Amino acid sequence: MKAVFYEGERKLRIDDRERINPGAGEVEIKVAYAGICGTDLHIFHGHMNNRVSTPHVMGHEMSGVVSRVGEGVHQFKPGDRVTVMPLISCGQCPACKDGFSHICHYLKFMGIETPGAFQEYWVVPENTLRRLPDDLDLKYGALIEPLAVACHDIRIGQVRQGDQVVVIGGGPIGTLIALVARSAGAEVVVSEINPHRIRMLQDLGMETCNPKETNLTEYITEKTRGRGADVVFEVTSSTAGAEVMTELPRTRGNIVIVGIFNKAVPVDLHRFFWRELQLFGARVYENEDFDKAIQLATSGELPLDRLITEVYPLNQIKNGFEQMETGGNVMKVLIQLHQA
Repeated sequence: MKAVFYEGERKLRIDDRERINPGAGEVEIKVAYAGICGTDLHIFHGHMNNRVSTPHVMGHEMSGVVSRVGEGVHQFKPGDRVTVMPLISCGQCPACKDGFSHICHYLKFMGIETPGAFQEYWVVPENTLRRLPDDLDLKYGALIEPLAVACHDIRIGQVRQGDQVVVIGGGPIGTLIALVARSAGAEVVVSEINPHRIRMLQDLGMETCNPKETNLTEYITEKTRGRGADVVFEVTSSTAGAEVMTELPRTRGNIVIVGIFNKAVPVDLHRFFWRELQLFGARVYENEDFDKAIQLATSGELPLDRLITEVYPLNQIKNGFEQMETGGNVMKVLIQLHQA
């Protein structure tokens, strides 16, 4: 079979690899589509060499069809359409014992610490599989993982019908958060500076604010008649986002940190005290978030087709990474490994 190997900064090699027989409790998936996400791009740029061993197979956003099953697998059979919840937890640490295995102290993320989905056939533990409905296009099945991120964020933020929500950052995850929030009945404003993403968000019916042109705090204050937003999502991982996020919520409003901050940034803690704000971290997802994502994708109420910028065949995966690097005019790039 063919697989894509990361061999160091900006180096990808497409080569043959032996198909692995699924062992006890394992399933082999014939991969249909796999998405390139921000994490894959970080690996491609050499920024995560401390977590990956070269040559490495990336990829964790995917869909496919079960091709073979190992001994003791009873819940899935060849022909089943599936996606993967790509988390391997230890089951023994305090987080796991408290029921939070998705943030296991020793969590392994498939496609980072273990081989991922950029290969024609992928062997994974049975317990990572999630069944996809027959009427869900497998292209959209490859969006379930990032959509589950958004579902988790919305749940952590406790978004309710009628809430005023602000999403700081209109990239793929920010856009999905905005769409899921709207489907929950919230009124949403997305703060974004990229002209292409602003146009796309507006085409999706989203209200936008470009903070380079309009003061975001004043905009939200006026829009809410001085009350402030119910829930604010920071998705940019930027100093500017961290600085403005405390200015936007109402008294006892919620702030959810979605972006990954790799170093400390200034945060107005006095504002937390003054308005009794609540701050939540939101990392990956749990089983119920995958269930919700599959339900939303199958319902057809989210315009998932508009989020797919390009689909490349496996032998053009480098083009997909290069397009993702441009940032400005791209939302989601998929790699097709087999005909759906």
